[in-house]
Amino acid sequence: YQTQGKWDLAKVLIHCAQSVDYSIQGYPQHKSDFFKKTIGSLAFSMFESKKKMTHGLDEAIPGAPDIANNQSLTDAITRLEKSLLDFKHYQGKLAPHFAYGELSKAQYSLAHVMHFNNHLKEIDLIS
Repeated sequence: YQTQGKWDLAKVLIHCAQSVDYSIQGYPQHKSDFFKKTIGSLAFSMFESKKKMTHGLDEAIPGAPDIANNQSLTDAITRLEKSLLDFKHYQGKLAPHFAYGELSKAQYSLAHVMHFNNHLKEIDLIS
């Protein structure tokens, strides 16, 4: 594979795992409630209707620890897999999204898929 953006594949996978984890644990920083109830909610509604998300692909989750490039791809895959399984089996109340606010489990599932798919646009498979 080859990445076109600033992040290598392991960093992308860890970033996506962070997002999934935070949907359960809570995000470290949030936009204002006003933002979440207006712009954030509208943005998610548009993404949801199109089943497609766009966002800054080199923007970290606000307040999340920095992720270095050149980490183990195997470890990154394992981390993402664990995050997805934890989310799948989680039965409690999900944390509000830092920008979109309250999301149902189905909406979060879609958000995580759209987020991951958006990042995949910068990754090319090489034969």
